[in-house]
Amino acid sequence: MPMTVITITKAPAKLRGDLTKWMQEIATGVYVGNVNSRIREKLWDRVEESIGNGQATMSFASRNEIGYDFKTLYTSRKSVDYDGIPLVFLPKVIDEEQQLNTGFSDASRFNKIKKFSKNKTLSDEAIQSYVVFDIETTGLNTEIDEIIEIGAVRVTGSQLLEFHVLIKCDKNVPAFITDLTGIDNDLLLKYGIEVKDAITSFMDFVKDSPLVGYKVDFDRTFLQTMTKIYCLPKFDNQFIDLLTFVKKEKLFLTNYKLQTVLKAYGILDKVPHRALSDAKLSAQLASKVNGFLISMRKKR
Repeated sequence: MPMTVITITKAPAKLRGDLTKWMQEIATGVYVGNVNSRIREKLWDRVEESIGNGQATMSFASRNEIGYDFKTLYTSRKSVDYDGIPLVFLPKVIDEEQQLNTGFSDASRFNKIKKFSKNKTLSDEAIQSYVVFDIETTGLNTEIDEIIEIGAVRVTGSQLLEFHVLIKCDKNVPAFITDLTGIDNDLLLKYGIEVKDAITSFMDFVKDSPLVGYKVDFDRTFLQTMTKIYCLPKFDNQFIDLLTFVKKEKLFLTNYKLQTVLKAYGILDKVPHRALSDAKLSAQLASKVNGFLISMRKKR
């Protein structure tokens, strides 16, 4: 069987222990073993699941022009296929003055947002107000499923304002949705409001601000369907999908699930699948996506 080499840094002890079941650690964080392709992919899946805020690289034999291939996880170097030959892609290093320098653990950090430019900065006053939102539903089908929760964060310079409602549901919340979100019928019965009231309140909160989300088409479709069912005016706001900007900035992620993207931007929180919490995480992500911030500049 061909040789496989996995190198990891800042990895949890459990992952290191898992790797030693199949491979030999010949140096700190360097694992070597003769494993078949099936085991190799299983090991890499385990690395992806457990690496946390660490980094990983795997090289292995391959039937290509140079006889090997490699994969990376949360590193600056990426594998790029060029006519069957794996090449190393190293993104251009951006001057520190040009980098976006924000966080979200504290509202005051929003005043540190900088334009992707050497000479100018994006001040609070230069960025228009926007609303980052998320919804939870009973399923994926707009024709039969219902919205059960809306959460949002209005970002106005360094000021943050939250919105959250639970919504009464005419059908039983499926068990898999309860397992995922923690929302069940008892919770909705106790704290939920009528869907028409929830949509109206959300409209009052949003006003004419752009609506920002991650994979926002799903949320937009449900919202617009509800406005039609309950004879409410539709949302005429601009809808902005953070995924579009992320794909331009992070070209070689293993996937574009929200949790993968959060890790790539140094946001290590797990996605809780609750509307307000997810909206806060997406707002934190928005504060770190250069292309999005530049697009939100006020027109002068």
